[in-house]
Amino acid sequence: MGDRETSNHSEMTDFILVGFRVPPELHSLLFLLFLLVYSMILLGNIGMMAIIMTDPQLNTPMFFLGNLSFIDLFYSSVIAPKAMVNFWSESKSISFAGCVTQLFLFALFIVTEGFLLAAMAYDRFISICNPLFYSVQMSTRLCTQLVVGSYFCGCISSVLLTRITFTLPFCASRAIDHFYCGSCPLQRISCSDLYFCKIVFFSLSSSIILPTITVIIVSYMYTVFTVLKIRSTEGHKKAFSTCISYLGVVSVLYGAVFFMYLTPDRYPELSKVASLCYTLVTPMLNPLIYSLRNKDVKEVLRKILKNKIVLFNSFLTVI
Repeated sequence: MGDRETSNHSEMTDFILVGFRVPPELHSLLFLLFLLVYSMILLGNIGMMAIIMTDPQLNTPMFFLGNLSFIDLFYSSVIAPKAMVNFWSESKSISFAGCVTQLFLFALFIVTEGFLLAAMAYDRFISICNPLFYSVQMSTRLCTQLVVGSYFCGCISSVLLTRITFTLPFCASRAIDHFYCGSCPLQRISCSDLYFCKIVFFSLSSSIILPTITVIIVSYMYTVFTVLKIRSTEGHKKAFSTCISYLGVVSVLYGAVFFMYLTPDRYPELSKVASLCYTLVTPMLNPLIYSLRNKDVKEVLRKILKNKIVLFNSFLTVI
């Protein structure tokens, strides 16, 4: 009986992504919502990368922002297109290889983003608290090492998480109660004892979240203390506005992750809603918060718009 109800992962050909448990008439609305948000993600992040490539002389924070846009673009692309297809698909299936790839890539990019956000918080701390030595302390070499280190940590974490998850034996029911292949939803359809898996998963998550969130909080605390010493009211307002915006995006990301993994299994729909925050909302907000508040980005945008206007006027003159 047990052999009939359990199927090892190597024997599986595909899984089923249940998605959101809503009436069929709402599928079109959800599809349009996903399409709108994903279009904004593509526009914002591709535009950000295009701006950076247009002007390579931008300062070092742009190096972090370019990688952040790349990460946001790709990890949302790992999730959103398949979710949108499933709104119109009757089978809602995903192949075993596709599920492995989706989990691996998503884990890679989301962990990398966590470490990159910590590096960006440290960069902002140096730029505000020690501006005279910023170019020395945040050299191109150090920035490159921080970015490469973020990808390395993301890759190692992703390999471990994917390996642990897909060594589990899965039940005959292949229905994953989520809109993408995540580690927690996959664990719910496993027929084995999850004690060891949960211990490893908790240890891995703690080793990622605790260091990054600590660096972010400490960096911004020192930044706020430094800002409070600024006598200029305008300087106060500008610095606080920037810090609050950045912390807002970080809070959405980490808050959603905490909420999703702390939500009891009997409330899967809440977990799906929380997942939307870091799979779609955060990648949509990051280009707006991190980029449009950067004076260098604004300056490059002004130059591009000015050149376009001049070119358009020249074209009208010729006509």
